[in-house]
Amino acid sequence: MRERLRKFYLGQSFRPGPMGLLLNPFYHARHGLYRAIANLASRMRGRILDVGCGQKPYENLFVCEQYIGLEYDSEENRRNKKADFFYTGGAFPFQDREFDSVVCNQVLEHVFNPDDFMREIARVLKPGGALLLTVPFVWDEHEQPHDYARYSSFGLRALIERNGFAVGTLIKTNPGIPALAQLTAAYLYKLTRTPYFSLNVLITALVIAPVNIAGAVLGRLLPASQDVYLDNVVFAVKRDQS
Repeated sequence: MRERLRKFYLGQSFRPGPMGLLLNPFYHARHGLYRAIANLASRMRGRILDVGCGQKPYENLFVCEQYIGLEYDSEENRRNKKADFFYTGGAFPFQDREFDSVVCNQVLEHVFNPDDFMREIARVLKPGGALLLTVPFVWDEHEQPHDYARYSSFGLRALIERNGFAVGTLIKTNPGIPALAQLTAAYLYKLTRTPYFSLNVLITALVIAPVNIAGAVLGRLLPASQDVYLDNVVFAVKRDQS
């Protein structure tokens, strides 16, 4: 029974439903990302490369020929990630124009040389290939010390376009009150988390869930702000430069 509950809890981590309001301290961030990615997933096709794939949390959203995960090569990642290939931070281990689509979810902020990184994505994509990229705008420092940047919508568009892409869609997730609620919930989570799974679940339900619920309710009642939001979600197409 305990294992079933744990599995359900983990399922609410990246694909939170209504119960996620009670169980997930990152409900607003993850819910907003899931909705935006699901909205754009049908535009991806063929062989898809997930750069920085982690546990491939959104793989089930894509109907494709093949879904391949790439991760940075470290002992921890080889133990804990669902990657099919690993690389050391330079060139991706693939040929030019090998993929039809690339997914890159919450990775760019951890890349110290973003132009080199974007050129590698463009290199392995076919002309006309699709890129679905997400990156934080307002968020706390995480995975320290490898957290290097935050991107406004303008800076992100400029980075993507100067490296061979045409931006088709840019979504700002959780604009306004939900973004503020998420920052508050994340602060409370870091303040109260313990080494014990069951206790963390209880604390989330008692302390953080009211913030999640208030953010959801007030987010519907009050105007959104397109200047304060959590994440950028971009769909872009590689320009044919031949």
